[in-house]
Amino acid sequence: MSRVRQPPLVTGISPNEGTSWTKVTIRGENLGTGPADLVGLSICGHNCLLTAEWMSASKIVCRVGPAKDDKGEIIVTTKSGGHGTSTVSFKLLKAEKIGILDQSAVWVDEMNYYDMRTDRYKGISPLSLRPSNPLGIDFDKGKVPLKDLEALFPGVSGEFTSENFSATWYLIENHSVTSFDQLRMAASNLKKQATKKNEGSLAYVKGGLSTFFEAQDALAGLTELGSLDAAIHQRLESDGTERVEGSMTQRLENVLNRASDTADTLFQEVLGRKDKADSTRNALNVLQRFKFLFNLPLNIERNIQKGDYDVVINDYEKAKSLFSNTEVSVFKKVYAEVETRIGALRSLLLDKLLETPSTLHDQKRYIRYLSDLHASGDPAWQCISAQHKWILGLMQNCKEEFINYQRERGMRAAAVDPVGLGAIALDLEGDPRPSAFSRIRDTAPLSKGGILHTPRHSTWHYETPQQVQFVEKLSDVVIGQLPNFWKLWISYVNGSLFSETGEKSGQVEKSKKNARQRQNDFKKMIEEVTHRLVKLVRGALLPSTLTELELRLYGGWENKTELTGPWLTQVIHTVRVIFEALVALEIPNDLLQVIQDLLLELRHHCLLVTLHHTADDVKRVAEKEDWVVDNEGITSLPAQFEQCMVQMLQSLKEPMETKPGEVNILQLDQDQASELCVDIIKVREQVEKLWKDINKVFINCLEQLSTKTDRDIDTSHMSVDLASPNLFSGIQEDFCPTLEQRLLIILSNCQYLEKHTFLNLAEHFEKHGFTGTEKITRVTVHAVKELDESLFDAYIERKSDPIVGSLEPGIYAGHFDWRDCSTPTGVRNYLKEALVNIITVHAEVFTVSKDLVPRVLTRIIEGVAEEMSRLMQCVSSFSKNGAIQARLEIDSLRDAVASYLSSESHASFKQALEVLPQLHNGADKKLLEELLNKFKSSMQLQLTCFQPSNVQPVKR
Repeated sequence: MSRVRQPPLVTGISPNEGTSWTKVTIRGENLGTGPADLVGLSICGHNCLLTAEWMSASKIVCRVGPAKDDKGEIIVTTKSGGHGTSTVSFKLLKAEKIGILDQSAVWVDEMNYYDMRTDRYKGISPLSLRPSNPLGIDFDKGKVPLKDLEALFPGVSGEFTSENFSATWYLIENHSVTSFDQLRMAASNLKKQATKKNEGSLAYVKGGLSTFFEAQDALAGLTELGSLDAAIHQRLESDGTERVEGSMTQRLENVLNRASDTADTLFQEVLGRKDKADSTRNALNVLQRFKFLFNLPLNIERNIQKGDYDVVINDYEKAKSLFSNTEVSVFKKVYAEVETRIGALRSLLLDKLLETPSTLHDQKRYIRYLSDLHASGDPAWQCISAQHKWILGLMQNCKEEFINYQRERGMRAAAVDPVGLGAIALDLEGDPRPSAFSRIRDTAPLSKGGILHTPRHSTWHYETPQQVQFVEKLSDVVIGQLPNFWKLWISYVNGSLFSETGEKSGQVEKSKKNARQRQNDFKKMIEEVTHRLVKLVRGALLPSTLTELELRLYGGWENKTELTGPWLTQVIHTVRVIFEALVALEIPNDLLQVIQDLLLELRHHCLLVTLHHTADDVKRVAEKEDWVVDNEGITSLPAQFEQCMVQMLQSLKEPMETKPGEVNILQLDQDQASELCVDIIKVREQVEKLWKDINKVFINCLEQLSTKTDRDIDTSHMSVDLASPNLFSGIQEDFCPTLEQRLLIILSNCQYLEKHTFLNLAEHFEKHGFTGTEKITRVTVHAVKELDESLFDAYIERKSDPIVGSLEPGIYAGHFDWRDCSTPTGVRNYLKEALVNIITVHAEVFTVSKDLVPRVLTRIIEGVAEEMSRLMQCVSSFSKNGAIQARLEIDSLRDAVASYLSSESHASFKQALEVLPQLHNGADKKLLEELLNKFKSSMQLQLTCFQPSNVQPVKR
């Protein structure tokens, strides 16, 4: 970063008084870093920049102009330091005006005159005005190179007529080998020349004194003679005497007349040459003096071609101040030509000002030029109006460009793919992200299921939709052009578009007055730009919010596919960038309210679209169920569902984030919502309904998965859980779950959803600002419970009915009769078969989920106990052996499944035993106990599965 320089400070000027065009030397501090850095110099209020010659940072040489003030400060202005100050002043002396042919005692230095056209001092060729050898001795030049002399004496010259004359340089160059005596003689010659020059004027006066006195006496005598002659003529006329030819006065008059004629004849040629020389000299002086004006038209043309408009304006101002009111015909003619050229320059600058595109710097520069040239009208407002129309045109052309491209692309696609096979590509173009399931599966192994999948290499290329590209291009137009447009207006309001000349002429105040009058017009311009921006975005993304007329102007998009949440999020981000850029310009909020309304509707639209697409993602999640379970019997389905919902919340984080000036559409009360352009209450109802629909879709998918037939299941994506191979020894790589296994897996998933997933999602919703989700969670959990009960009843019906139905045929197999049976020898086979069937169910349930075992077995045993109780109550009477056999089988069954007895099954077994006759004989009780122990001993291995397990389930 460059160091900031101090403002210029003038501390001295020499001389400190003089007439106009006096050459002065200004000294001070920080007077600029170079000639280009010097942008202003005024003495006594007059701009002296044209004659300024920058020497160093502490010295500037210039000529004083014809200022109006008698005394004033010296102000220097630089690019690096700005407007400076002065501690000294200059007194301007008023010179007496002298005509061209008037005599003057002022000596004119013709050796060095000032050229107004080139802004330089030029010296008249001194060949005829200077002595060829001022020292009066012969030249003895040595061999010192000129380059060495320039290096030894920088900034000076050996030319004795130069202002920077160096005597040392002159002696080394011309008399380096001259003897000392010769140099002493040269010094003596210089003294003589100086003495002679000083005495010349005085000796001339002294020598001519007698002549002056004689001329004075002659004039006096002629005066007296004239008086006498007049008196004589008057006396003769009064006496009546006629004029005598030979009178003395007549003869004297004749003599004088002849003398005068003779003198005229003698000096006529000399005087004629003198008059001609004087006329020529006066004409040359006039040409030299007014060369600036005569060369000005050509100089204006050249500087315009080079683009040096500042020089043209300065020359024009100078000529205008000198010759605008002249009465000299030749000056009038030349000045009229100058005005013609300046008029053409005004037209050229106005065309450049209204030309688009152009930078803010160029616009300000051209406005300042036109102001200094006193152009008619208001160039600044003309530029503002032109920029406004150009910005609107850019925005509209941006839309037309994208729509035309879209149509051409559609025509090419139709020509290449007339059947419509490219629809898949179009769908992919509208959806920039893979489904939630694929995002989960392709990024990392799931926490449930323990399957290590190799991430598949993505070869998809998603092209940005045309609508999104259009909004970004529109953003570039607005952010690139509107700030400069606003800054131009601010400069117009505060009058900073004009130079010092404009400030003195009152143009700044006039500009401020015009700006106040046109403030409403400019406000309408900004409103038109912001409304055009909003309507173009609506036409591309929210066409339903426009009228038919607005659609014809700002619509026309072929919306074959709706933009997804991520693309809408990108659009929201772009519109927010536009809004923040305009807010940074301090544009009033009422002019930007339409953009805020657009952002609110885009956020609302993004929320609804994201929820709709999430429902589709949930369907795809269920379709990819792989039926691989962990130790708890949970597949990856709950985790995928939870991840899908979390992905949705994360994608909504930016759209739902409340930026400064925005509203939180999910946390507004009804009074605040009534002031907005969007019905917030309706939005919340829509969001709540969509969330319920998403959960309902997932629950319906679970129900469909549980009822699929074997041939409906896609096993191409299934694999074995390598984390727990001991649990699935019978499952191979081509494993296809049975209907009962699917019911158990879905039941296990339902329990996990109820206890963990939905509670986790509620926390995620609260974390992301979605309040009031308790009702949705309760409704969803209730729906899961209903599904769980329905699936559980279906599984129990499939497993319990065969076991219960086999009891009665087994009891009475072989025409068994409770009233006439032999002495019991052990538990009969039907009961053992029933226990084996229960063990089979236990194994099937335990294979899927250990947590489901108590629930399932308890329910099955309740059915078995209830059936045993019914069968015992149906027996009319028991013999002693029948009673022992029945009690043995009931006690064996009850003791075997004691870990899974419920109050209902206890009651059923109690009712069954109460029906049986009591055993009063000790031998019968002993026999019963022996047979019971024998059964337990023989079935010890099989009955081990009914013992409580100390193995805890693997937590997710």
